[in-house]
Amino acid sequence: MQAFNFTHAKSPAEAVAAIAEKPQGYFLGGGTNLIDLLKEDVEQASDIVDLTRLGLAEIKETPGGGVMLGALAKNSDTANHPLIRTRYPLLTQAMLSAASAQIRNMATNGGNLLQRTRCMYFYDVGTACNKHEPGTGCSAIGGLNRMHAIFGASKECVATHPSDFCVALAALEATVHVRGVDGKPRTIPFAEFHRLPGDQPQRDNDLAHGELIEGIELPALPFAKHSHYLKVRDRASYAFALVSVAAALELDGDKIKQVRLAMGGVAHKPWRAAQAEAALVGKAATEENFAAAAEAELADAKPLEDNAFKIPLGKSAIVRALTRAKGEA
Repeated sequence: MQAFNFTHAKSPAEAVAAIAEKPQGYFLGGGTNLIDLLKEDVEQASDIVDLTRLGLAEIKETPGGGVMLGALAKNSDTANHPLIRTRYPLLTQAMLSAASAQIRNMATNGGNLLQRTRCMYFYDVGTACNKHEPGTGCSAIGGLNRMHAIFGASKECVATHPSDFCVALAALEATVHVRGVDGKPRTIPFAEFHRLPGDQPQRDNDLAHGELIEGIELPALPFAKHSHYLKVRDRASYAFALVSVAAALELDGDKIKQVRLAMGGVAHKPWRAAQAEAALVGKAATEENFAAAAEAELADAKPLEDNAFKIPLGKSAIVRALTRAKGEA
């Protein structure tokens, strides 16, 4: 890890100003991902600005009946907050499935959105990786790619996004509140926050350098009664998803009035399962219809040499998540 300048920001505007003109400047919240990246020399920092004194940790109800999550609220505090447990149990389930209790006690909501891929080639600076050195190639293509993408990949990158929190936020259609480098606030619909790799895999999201996440807004939604987060992984703790599914239903009797589905472990960003959703609206909430929707979503999957198993696994995960969201064993 190289030496860097370390300062404490006293306001969001001061934090933005301190980093905007520093190409190798970083914000520090919980540091659970950033410190790893610095230790492994995947990232090199000239300046780090500590955000922990900014007071952006409040979780509160919004006038429209939704909830605003402070960017600096800890993952554990967010998952266990009464407003989240009662109105957005899907988010609580997703957050409690992530990492370990120790990390959840340190990691922040804003930092969770900015997690970088856990692709082994990205973390190995001695191998070719277009994410940490554009133009060098993607070692995962033709390499060990069991954990990698089956949707939205490109010839430049096949890495997956690691967050469980973000998969639930995609299903809940959250909005990210940002302070721009000009000091003015702006909002980003969650679906537009993260990027597919395309020909710029080094860019994980659409934030400009120096922009600061201040909060994440959840809209008022009718899914509290029928939602479920399912995470399939190699071990029960501290493991990233092979496939995950965030499922939320609004039912009118046995008919599906609304549905939200998002998948993790399958793409460079949380993958909104739009084709499955379209196949379910207005249909009966039956296992047969769940299976047909899963088939529709996975029809366009493009597996690599080692991860074709994610296609049947993804189908089964969608069916199980929807079945549990409906309320059946």
